[in-house]
Amino acid sequence: MQFLYLIRPTRTDMLRTGLTEAESAAMSAHFAYLQSAQAEGRLILAGRTLEADERGFGIAIYNAADAIEAADFARHDPAVAAGVVQAEVYPYRVALISAENVEAGA
Repeated sequence: MQFLYLIRPTRTDMLRTGLTEAESAAMSAHFAYLQSAQAEGRLILAGRTLEADERGFGIAIYNAADAIEAADFARHDPAVAAGVVQAEVYPYRVALISAENVEAGA
């Protein structure tokens, strides 16, 4: 099954004013966590909006056996565990995807 988790910063001005040292460490660990999931074949895609205000959010679309495993994946994200971001998990189904259409370096 596929799932999407949406993350939003818990400190709403984080993207506008910059990350604290603790937030930066948590977000670095978050990125490494997603890279590991990608290497394992669990992560389909991840990214964030470029909004630097309260509208900003990130998503990850990933494979999990069921809703419990999907929630655990989000809960164990280091940025979620540190309270830097909050996550919402949704069942999801990728209908169309084309890796060739993703801009390099975007």
